Amino acid sequence: MTDSLKYQIALSLIKGIGPKLARNIIAYIGSVEEFFAKKKLPLEKVPGIGSITASMLNSINKKELLNSVEEEINFVVKHDIKTLYFLDDNYPRRLSLCDDAPLILYVKGDLDLDSPRIVSIVGTRRATEYGMTYCEKFIGELAKNYPDTIIVSGLAYGIDAAAHRGAFRYSLPTVAVLAHGLDRIYPPAHSNLAREMLYKGAVLTEFMTKTTPDRQNFIKRNRIIAGLADAVIVAESAKKGGALITARIANSYNREVFTFPGRINDDFSQGCNNLIKTNQAHLLESVEDFAYIMGWETKSTQNKVEPPILFQPESDEEKALMDILLVEKEMNVNLLAQKCELTISKTCATLLGLEFRGFVKCSPGGLYKLRY
Repeated sequence: MTDSLKYQIALSLIKGIGPKLARNIIAYIGSVEEFFAKKKLPLEKVPGIGSITASMLNSINKKELLNSVEEEINFVVKHDIKTLYFLDDNYPRRLSLCDDAPLILYVKGDLDLDSPRIVSIVGTRRATEYGMTYCEKFIGELAKNYPDTIIVSGLAYGIDAAAHRGAFRYSLPTVAVLAHGLDRIYPPAHSNLAREMLYKGAVLTEFMTKTTPDRQNFIKRNRIIAGLADAVIVAESAKKGGALITARIANSYNREVFTFPGRINDDFSQGCNNLIKTNQAHLLESVEDFAYIMGWETKSTQNKVEPPILFQPESDEEKALMDILLVEKEMNVNLLAQKCELTISKTCATLLGLEFRGFVKCSPGGLYKLRY
């Protein structure tokens, strides 16, 4: 296990390639071990890598790179940190559907990151009483109706901390995604909050130890917050801010985005109101609103019925989607993709084909259902 982990960590440290290119390399080469075993590889044939990048990668001192991760391996083992590699079975399923997901995650705590319901809540560090009150009220309603929900946020001041504390108050597990290594907690004032998560939740990061919480790391961190969840809620935000970046990323991942409306003259409602005005987020006033759009209403336990004889699936993907809709009645793209274990793009393409042929329809809120 340690040898494999050494290769996995080393791959994530190579400058000049990000998660997308690294995935292409492994898909072409076959394994991370094979990449480090051979001195020269035909990397120019890998999609997205030209001759210059291929030459740079083949000139890397791989032995030196592998030796450089020994200290990290020791830290991981000593502190009982779980590592989730992007090809592992226990890598978060939702996140794996994002093409720029981290190659490796470092996790402290014990929590199922493939839990049926995961919601990310983000917002300004300079939260008002209005924002924090609405945040806590929503979490309380969510806990009452869906007690299996996991709350994800970023451990920052303001809304992030309110989301984590609200989860604790209403006995929901919560996850903090960090913008630095697990050898520190930032801000230090939230160290106790992070420790509390280890009993009912987790802290995780893609960054090695000794990585400081620099500005660019928070933007990278935001894509994990978006990718881990079924939906992202922006509780409060000014015209600019990290929460709005998270919302944009969530939209690019085809996640549902929600926001609490605010008064037009309030500085920390302007970002939220603009998300609604530009159709980048659903207006959120209650858990009922949220549940309807997410397709989380309580389902009847009726027996599965067979599709009409007229439906003849043209692919395994079509059959899988239709079988699920027969039972669930209606569902959004993200949940359908997860249940069918398909990518978002493949799910959308298959649904479009079914819609053109008149077997499914898309209702308000982005929920797909059968036409018959």
